Amino acid sequence: MPSLLTQNVSGVTIVRFREKRSVDAGNIEALGSEMLALVKVQHLKNILLNFEGVEFLSSAAFNKLIELNNETKNVGGILRVTGLRAEILEAIKVLRLNKHLDIRRSEAEALKAYGVDSSAAQ
Repeated sequence: MPSLLTQNVSGVTIVRFREKRSVDAGNIEALGSEMLALVKVQHLKNILLNFEGVEFLSSAAFNKLIELNNETKNVGGILRVTGLRAEILEAIKVLRLNKHLDIRRSEAEALKAYGVDSSAAQ
């Protein structure tokens, strides 16, 4: 069963995580492959990762996030991230990944940045 739930909203693929508790070393390889397949296999360009409910990200997960961001940029797309717990956001800042990732406070704000009306996601 896929670990990711996807929804297409006006050309933006919203990605949510089926396993909410943690994105850790035990499942990151499978998750990373699924996320990269969105770009490499499905040829999606605009991806919004919604981490709402995810309680923990391992260092390997941060690496996969940067890898997905780079792949998305390579195909002319934009990766945005939302729904981060304060602790995860703080870790991203400490690692200075916020310089590389487009982090938004809410799904609606992220969709608006893509030029999409958030009511389309309902």
